[in-house]
Amino acid sequence: LQITALIFGGVGMVGTLAATFMPQWRVSAHIDSNIVVFETIWEGLWMDCVSHLGIRLQCKFYDSVLALPSPLEAFRALMCIAVILSIISFLLAIVGMKYTHRTKEDPQGISIFILAAGVAFLLTGTLVLIPVSWTGGSIIRDFYDPKVPIPLKRELGAALYVGWVSSTLLIAAGAMYCSF
Repeated sequence: LQITALIFGGVGMVGTLAATFMPQWRVSAHIDSNIVVFETIWEGLWMDCVSHLGIRLQCKFYDSVLALPSPLEAFRALMCIAVILSIISFLLAIVGMKYTHRTKEDPQGISIFILAAGVAFLLTGTLVLIPVSWTGGSIIRDFYDPKVPIPLKRELGAALYVGWVSSTLLIAAGAMYCSF
């Protein structure tokens, strides 16, 4: 069970890192009757990208941190904290597994590192879940809002799905470690 939790935590850690840096948080929605699409727009936490006919990809980092909307700044901060915390959680889990000793005198002898890793994984999963779900909710709300012009409507990007899976794995790893 500890090895399974470590694998879940490791995959969740990699997924958190990937979701943080992927530019596909918001993807342009093609809902017109025109089936020929020349551009696909991706919006991420760090940059915007435009794909022309699926051949050429141009990405540009955001020019100014001060010009960003405040939710995007908060999501950046939460995801960066989650990346750092997921690495710390993973290292705590490795140390905890290495130094767990069960003896006849103390059959419940589980390292404090295991509990710390479990709590840290749970916290990390929650930190990832907040910006990913908030972004997903705002995309869905704007998509069905008739006041939002069609060119500004977006769909859920791949980074959101990676974030949801990572969050689930991190919370599962934390629950497994805390169950000890």
